[in-house]
Amino acid sequence: MSSRPYRSVLYIPGSKERALEKAMGLAADAIIFDLEDAVSPEEKPAARALLARVLTDWDFGPRARIVRINGFDTEWGRADADAISTAIAGGAKVDAVLIPKVNSAADLDAVAERVPGADLWAMMETALGMLNAAEIAAHPRLKGMVMGTNDLAKELGSRFRTDRLAMQAGLGLCLLAARAHGKVIVDGVYNAFKDEEGLRAECEQGRDMGFDGKTLIHPAQLDIANAAFAPSPAELDLAHRQIAAYAEAKAAGQGVAVVDGKIVENLHIVTANALIAKAQAIAALAG
Repeated sequence: MSSRPYRSVLYIPGSKERALEKAMGLAADAIIFDLEDAVSPEEKPAARALLARVLTDWDFGPRARIVRINGFDTEWGRADADAISTAIAGGAKVDAVLIPKVNSAADLDAVAERVPGADLWAMMETALGMLNAAEIAAHPRLKGMVMGTNDLAKELGSRFRTDRLAMQAGLGLCLLAARAHGKVIVDGVYNAFKDEEGLRAECEQGRDMGFDGKTLIHPAQLDIANAAFAPSPAELDLAHRQIAAYAEAKAAGQGVAVVDGKIVENLHIVTANALIAKAQAIAALAG
């Protein structure tokens, strides 16, 4: 799995040049340049051309650049894929192509053939996609998964709940699949972008579940997501103490240590080292 942070993954409409320009200075770990839902049908050809130019000529720094194309079941999907492939060949900086409504590995194969020069990410937003999450995550070109909770809720016919009860099965299946195959996975959006406490609670829930970060619809959501998905000072302090205690125990010929009244084994050291590495990667990104 990538060590690059994906705490905050911000959607930016591919048709809005001013928004794209502002994105170069935002504290997002990754940007999804959207050609799908955020772009009206009449704007799609122009957005495709604009995005190809922007990703070739503009510098988005260390932010991951992910382009969400339209699905191949639409009249725009294949043209999007071809335009991105041509742009990459011409020097455009694209880290991944995000495919909407992935139902099976075959959907990834179709895009992989047309865009040979980029990694693939999958929008997980259909009931069938949830049931085929393991097959999708196992695809050799796939690097990341994005939960599309709005579309999933539409398919399920579910109501909004702060605990996201209706989402739990799908979120869990995708998390299991991503972790089984070493892929990045980010949580779905929080629609009420002015509700900071609601966003914070949902970010904390996603972090507790194991997501790498959260997709966002507004720059005002960045600080909360970045904080929620970063290791806290207390977590880092515990990680360092666990590593030190375990090293001391091993030197004394013991297989376990005790920190804060809790057993520390090798598996905890793996987690502690991963947490410290994540903090270092975040610091490098910010620097």
